[in-house]
Amino acid sequence: MDLIDHYLNAVAAQLPQGERDDIVAELRDLILSRFEAKEEELGRALTDAEREAILREIGHPLVVAGRYRKGAQSLIGPELFPWWLFAVKAGLMLMVAIQVIVAVIHIVTASSDVGQAISQAINGVIEGGLFIIGAATVAGALFEHYGYRPGFMTSWRVKDLPVYNLSDPDRWSETLQGRTGQATSGQAARSSSGVWRAQSLKGRWPGGEAVFSIIALLFFMSWWSGLWSVSGLDSIAITDGRAQVFASPIWQANFVPIMLLAIGQLWIETIRLFRPQWVRFRAGLEVIASGVALAIVWTIFQYGHWFTLTEKGASVRIAGDWALLDFDRLRAMSDSARDLIGAGSTLSLILTWVGVAVMISLVFSIGRHLWRVVRG
Repeated sequence: MDLIDHYLNAVAAQLPQGERDDIVAELRDLILSRFEAKEEELGRALTDAEREAILREIGHPLVVAGRYRKGAQSLIGPELFPWWLFAVKAGLMLMVAIQVIVAVIHIVTASSDVGQAISQAINGVIEGGLFIIGAATVAGALFEHYGYRPGFMTSWRVKDLPVYNLSDPDRWSETLQGRTGQATSGQAARSSSGVWRAQSLKGRWPGGEAVFSIIALLFFMSWWSGLWSVSGLDSIAITDGRAQVFASPIWQANFVPIMLLAIGQLWIETIRLFRPQWVRFRAGLEVIASGVALAIVWTIFQYGHWFTLTEKGASVRIAGDWALLDFDRLRAMSDSARDLIGAGSTLSLILTWVGVAVMISLVFSIGRHLWRVVRG
């Protein structure tokens, strides 16, 4: 078998079975004509090295076969590549945000030391990042191969574009640092009358807060439903060791309302991310959500008994009422004993003040969002 046969066999192996014979015959004629022309030029027969040089000029068998292959010629073409890049960048940034939150939870709850939490976060980013890149590549390759284009690629709207800030590292940095950022260059905004005017839209990216709220809500919902637990929350340290913490029946009674409230708040944050221009509608939903939250907190507060501490057969209730709203008791809180009774009294006082503060905050939240409903 000579060089031509080796070359043509390599090309044929990359072609569909039904088209091989015609393409190979065409290539054989092309190669032989090139050989004959070179032999006439040199006035002698070609050596194997010279024949191989001509074959290299024609092209590698994989490249030559690709010229005859129908359909997509690349895994992800230039039209889909920007979408692939956005999906990878946004996915990686979300993955980093999730791993950072998980690491902070582990560190704060002392379920992992700092080194272990950081190591787990890095491993999570690497594994999750590889999955995101692989999934985006597979989806892009399928879209490219079948010529499929989802509706969000062809029927997009300008008001949906803020979601693409998810792939901007500067916006994430501004959100984390609480800085205001430049939304536009400010010198190329044109009014409807055709007069050029300077426009500088400054403000913190609202999508960043929505993303973090969504992540936090998903973590809360998974914890509240029992999919995962945080070690250290079921006991507290006292003088004689650790006391076990048991929730009172009021929490089980409000399990469904709290879960539904979290789902509703997740929907609101999703609207804030994808439809930031729906200010009045979102504010109206916030009024409802804050009202429901206020009713739940009021019910739990009025029940009075929230938790029970037990240690060596003894138990004490963590409970509160309006009588504990005493500044003298609050100032004397640091003098409380560290035994079971002292821990119960201290936690009762703290949770009473926290409950009242939350209710006051929700009342102001209702007022603030009602104002947004009116003003937009």
